[in-house]
Amino acid sequence: MENMQRLYPIGIQTFSKIREGNYLYIDKTEYVYRMTHFASNYMFLSRPRRFGKSLLTSTLHSYFSGCKELFKGLAIEKLETEWTEYPVLHFDMSTAKHAGKDELISELERKLAAYERIYSRNEEDIYINQRLQGLIERAYKQTGKQVVVLIDEYDAPLLDVVHERENLDVLRNIMRNFYSPLKACDPYLRYVFLTGITKFSQLSIFSELNNIKNISMDKTYAAICGISEEEIRTQMKEDVNWFADGLRITPEEVLAKLKENYDGYHFTYPSPDIYNPFSLMNAFTDREFKSYWFGSGTPTYLIKMLKKFDVAPSEIGEIHADVTSFDAPTETMTNITPLLYQSGYITIKDYDEELEIYTLDIPNREVRVGLMKSLLPNYTGSSAQEAITTMAYFSRDIRNGDMDTALRRLQTFLSTVPYCDNTKYEGHYQQMLYVIFSLLGYYVDVEVRTPRGRVDMVLRTNTTLYVMELKLDKDASSAMEQINLKDYPERFALCGLPVVKVAVSFDCDRGTISDWKIVGNI
Repeated sequence: MENMQRLYPIGIQTFSKIREGNYLYIDKTEYVYRMTHFASNYMFLSRPRRFGKSLLTSTLHSYFSGCKELFKGLAIEKLETEWTEYPVLHFDMSTAKHAGKDELISELERKLAAYERIYSRNEEDIYINQRLQGLIERAYKQTGKQVVVLIDEYDAPLLDVVHERENLDVLRNIMRNFYSPLKACDPYLRYVFLTGITKFSQLSIFSELNNIKNISMDKTYAAICGISEEEIRTQMKEDVNWFADGLRITPEEVLAKLKENYDGYHFTYPSPDIYNPFSLMNAFTDREFKSYWFGSGTPTYLIKMLKKFDVAPSEIGEIHADVTSFDAPTETMTNITPLLYQSGYITIKDYDEELEIYTLDIPNREVRVGLMKSLLPNYTGSSAQEAITTMAYFSRDIRNGDMDTALRRLQTFLSTVPYCDNTKYEGHYQQMLYVIFSLLGYYVDVEVRTPRGRVDMVLRTNTTLYVMELKLDKDASSAMEQINLKDYPERFALCGLPVVKVAVSFDCDRGTISDWKIVGNI
């Protein structure tokens, strides 16, 4: 196993390159056959970034190009008998990100020109919609076969300006114009497939094309992108054993770690557990459990929107909503939920059939820790790296059951960092501790109901449950009195862990902890 030379397709989104290069390919070709034989000829799929949308589109490209040899040994080999070659027009719109009006038109013209060199161009076709329509018609006439149109990341040119009404309208009109021939060209089209992050109806681009089947929440296609637990246990069984040998742990321990860090995605309900494929491939390559997906793109826009909608870190998870709430147009959203869901920061965790209400939450440890790392500087007023270093030592203190040293360390750290906004608000410190404890990977909750009131914060480690009361500009004794008066620990008597009461007082002028009291083993 140590000599195993498995190649993992990190960053490779071209099906032919993966197959010809002998990279690991998780077989999704049964879905490809089903998509192209039993459903609408116009289909749309929404998934978060780096979830395999582009690879799926590339797989369709190879399939419709009749590349039978690339599918040898895969599920579709036993299903397909014809392997007809169709003309394929494949447009990757991710190259049109961060573009203004002129740049966007120029990029679309460049994409059309590449196919016009194959199927020629009618000089009377001036505008991009005319050129696309003429291209489809000529490809059909020249080959005698209907045309396949694949559009990957159809919404990429619009995502950066989705909340800039003036710019959005201009760019949206360009894209609407570009896509408009798809309806008129229906007689010449064999298949149309689009991918994106936002649902196609949300950006009002395809208002005339009303026959697109959206398979994003179709149970049949729940595992079409990403990697399911079954696929890991079957198609990656040897990889798991190799991973385990390298770390000198059991395969089941590897699977548990992978599940904790990268699993937890569901795009419908019920759904198999779906793992983030980008993170999974990186983890197997490095044989380490690092933060890969979150680290691959700084969510500056997300952090900005969290501030705009005044969303506290503790409010990001455990959201209850009907489908219209989290799958709503992001351009007119009145809360952060649609953006969080479509971007992959929260996912479906449960569904109440009677009420038709979904429960949405952060999918896994990788996303939770990544989010909290990004939010931490907002609460400590320091650089992310400085804060993370301090948190590493803080984590060790908590792990050792030494809350006193942990609070002393935090007091010193907060005393040395620059001024931070909102330090005169008690909720600021509550959310700061929530972010810190979440970073450590422990269960933490705020405003926990008890028969006699609400506990400011509950922290559960592997060995201890901490019941915490926070006060601003009052001594810690008053916080401890409140814990004792309302007998908060009684609510947690059956948790199976020692319960420790922690009263913490913050000084708003100094922006740090003033004093604290700890009473243990209740």
